[in-house]
Amino acid sequence: MILSDPSVVPRLCHLKRSEGQSFGFHLCKYSQAFEITDLDPWSPAEHSGLKDGDRVLEVNEEYVVNMDFNRVARKIQSCGLHLFLLVLKREEYEWAVSIGVDLKFLAEATKGDHWSRPRLCHIQKHPKHGLGMTVVSVDGQKNQYMVRTVIDGPAEKAGIFNGDRLIWINGLMVSTLRYSAVIKTLKKRGDSVTVLVIDSDSESCYIRRKMPIMPVVAQSCSLPHSAKTMNLVKGSDGYGFLLRQEKLACTQQKVHVLREVDMGSPAEGAGMEDGDLLLAVNGEPIESMEHEDIVRKIRQSGDKVSLTAISIPGRDFYRELGISPLLFHEDCSHRCINNWEEAPLRKQDRKEADSGFHSGYVPELPETVRIQSSDSSQSHHQTWC
Repeated sequence: MILSDPSVVPRLCHLKRSEGQSFGFHLCKYSQAFEITDLDPWSPAEHSGLKDGDRVLEVNEEYVVNMDFNRVARKIQSCGLHLFLLVLKREEYEWAVSIGVDLKFLAEATKGDHWSRPRLCHIQKHPKHGLGMTVVSVDGQKNQYMVRTVIDGPAEKAGIFNGDRLIWINGLMVSTLRYSAVIKTLKKRGDSVTVLVIDSDSESCYIRRKMPIMPVVAQSCSLPHSAKTMNLVKGSDGYGFLLRQEKLACTQQKVHVLREVDMGSPAEGAGMEDGDLLLAVNGEPIESMEHEDIVRKIRQSGDKVSLTAISIPGRDFYRELGISPLLFHEDCSHRCINNWEEAPLRKQDRKEADSGFHSGYVPELPETVRIQSSDSSQSHHQTWC
């Protein structure tokens, strides 16, 4: 296998969208290749430098070649307002494959020898030792800070290393804060704090690539309030729960809440609790959908459905951080489909959906999905499992 070829040069595209706006492209899978098609004019995709026919190597710093189509699509759906794609031109990709270039090595080579992903770490304060870290200014660099950790302290146990650069505290970029403001922010966070950190060598790699360091490209370290995926099989009395649309008292935002979980029901057996907030149905985010659309989606699942939910405190936690609870919910859609081993997706099921995510590649037809927000006014573009 050839490790690289100087004529094959991946490029990084940063897509930035507004709330309710789509990224503006289709994602198709042909054989093992993810291809960008049908870019919308003036869209975030076009502004990022994406071109029709580009082949995707990485999504948010994660290598996706040979990955299941559903998993890749869900990673894009849950990334929020920022999306990073490492791509090759179609002709470069085809040439690289034809001569046996190692595409994973090629993607990694764009980052440098000492690259690693940033870490999103949640630190629980110790009654005596506090956070187990101190923050110091980097000499000669305005509003740049590093962390000094205590051996076996809360910070170190949370995944922070001595000398890490501090990037972000509970949703605030520290590059916008004076040192006094950083310390004040850490102190007022109560008994815990969530920070984004990276080692100095990796930070240099990001700077060289002109790529911002953000939670969307990070690996998570022991974040609390994780979402849960529940696989339900309908019983004689149904699933045994009620779906209600409610408003959160603090924000008046509409949410979809799981209520009245029957004892001994499939819902209770799957781990559903009264008050859980519904995030996804069969791996597809539903937070911006209307109640009727969600009910229809559940009914269309037949006798089996996969629901992803989180507690209200968990939703509040991620909302404060400014990220989706689904961002680090590993392989949500991958599990929701592949756990039904006794009921694989049939070809006729594929034909029943206008556009959808599928469980595998169908040689005679490319898999296609519209990558865009889940705005209810554009429900004809919603994605389906």
